[in-house]
Amino acid sequence: MMKRLSALLLFISSISLVYAQTRSYDEDQINTFFTELKHTSDNSVKLWNKSLYGPTLLVDPKTRKIYANEGDQTGVLQHTAGVYTGILPQNVNISNTALEWNGKRWAMIMLPLPENSDDRINLLAHESFHRIQPELGFELNNANNNHLDEKDGRIGLRLEYEALKKALGSMQNKEIEKHLGNALFFRKYRQLQFEKAAENENLLEINEGIAEFTGIIASGRTDESVKSYLIRGMERSLKNRTFVRSFAYQTTPSYGYLLFKRDNSWNKDIDYSTDLTHYFIKKFAISVPSLTEKHFKDLAKEYNGKRIFEEENARDAENKRIIKEYKGKFVESPHFEIMFEKMNYSFDPRTIVPIESDGTYYPSTRITDVWGILTVEKGALISPDWKKISLSLPVSIDKNLVKGDGWILELRGSYTIEIDQQKNKYLKKQEVQ
Repeated sequence: MMKRLSALLLFISSISLVYAQTRSYDEDQINTFFTELKHTSDNSVKLWNKSLYGPTLLVDPKTRKIYANEGDQTGVLQHTAGVYTGILPQNVNISNTALEWNGKRWAMIMLPLPENSDDRINLLAHESFHRIQPELGFELNNANNNHLDEKDGRIGLRLEYEALKKALGSMQNKEIEKHLGNALFFRKYRQLQFEKAAENENLLEINEGIAEFTGIIASGRTDESVKSYLIRGMERSLKNRTFVRSFAYQTTPSYGYLLFKRDNSWNKDIDYSTDLTHYFIKKFAISVPSLTEKHFKDLAKEYNGKRIFEEENARDAENKRIIKEYKGKFVESPHFEIMFEKMNYSFDPRTIVPIESDGTYYPSTRITDVWGILTVEKGALISPDWKKISLSLPVSIDKNLVKGDGWILELRGSYTIEIDQQKNKYLKKQEVQ
């Protein structure tokens, strides 16, 4: 489980990947960002009885330069012009996350930060929540929500989004409650279709949804701005390859904000074991309609159901073709396997592709482990039990540098490439003589 949790910390907030642009900052600008985070303290203390402000790393993913608001315990960071600077070691993956590094627990955020101040503070506060999350009693959990990449799962989630958008856009309490009730109906109906869906969705919503809710409240946005931000977030998410890792950024904050307007301390009632669906139904005092197929189809018509069904049917056909292609490449054909020993990884959760029971395809990822550093740019498959990664076969092996089509493995220690009877290759540690 610890292996899976360390991986979780690295991927869980990398939705805000920003490699498309570059920007340099001076120390005054960096200090402004830290000051903005410090100014969230009042809001965060009201929310959690604890300030979000604490050890924070702002990291340039291209140069690995760190800007921090305090020093580390080993002297990597040096104090310069009001900030601490240094270079992040190669064995530490860069992501929007929380991590233990050099004697402290840090919030790490990738540069450049959003130019919009509300979005910037939102992101800083979100990752800072992850830093204090264990202290607040929220255990870190990883769960498989691959059902949200299947047609029926996507349809149910999109209908929930549509109902939530209408709830956020309504002015009258009666209308808000109507749409909230329907949103929760679509949620519960969807979760009935898949084993452990309710449990697994809840785990990610506790981790990410509560963090995003915290970021939204800490940002100090106006009511109109919050609603616009949430609605735009749901609309933008439709452009992502999958909802599997990102849906919690939209659902929990939407319910949570509407509830916050009625009860601004509701979040103090919950912990890692809270069933958020049941909790929201109870707190909003909503009666969810009967979970029948007929009611589902009738109600869907009120929420762009016809368009959603058409789009998801078309996507499903293309998705099956993609799954067949990746399954052939990384499961059925000869390939290269590396077993994880103590892995950490970073990736963009918007782009992954669940491959049925065989695992998840990652178009790009960076993995560090005791055996070295693996950089993937043209795809790999991680097994569903998180024990191994499958790659295309190596094309060159030069001492400790192994290369394949779109991937590079920088080895450390005594490892060799072996071959099994199925013509698959795998990484093996040499026995000490």
